[in-house]
Amino acid sequence: MNSGCYQLKIKVKKDISLEVGALGICKFKKGNYIYTGSAMKNLSQRIARHQNKEKKLHWHIDYLLMNREVELMEVVSHPSENREECFYNQRLINDGAEVVISGFGSSDCKDCASHLVKID
Repeated sequence: MNSGCYQLKIKVKKDISLEVGALGICKFKKGNYIYTGSAMKNLSQRIARHQNKEKKLHWHIDYLLMNREVELMEVVSHPSENREECFYNQRLINDGAEVVISGFGSSDCKDCASHLVKID
């Protein structure tokens, strides 16, 4: 199966501000974050794209991952034929993760304020 959702565990090494597409200037405090996304086709290719530093900026997460103060630490995939990214994202929020930038990665989502959460 090559569809489902994934979670990117990201480390921001120091406080940064950067422009993130239509969201404008976003501030990220030093710490650990988890971004939850989905790929209902080509899950493995989507994950490989996120791991590559050389790419066209398309999604909100691309802007963050391209910054030299940001490191992609781990990728966890959840293969499925169903869209489950909101389930995994809401589970993090229910466990105390902090929504830091409203709309980040969730501009097409009606259930989540953000698909990027800070975990410490």
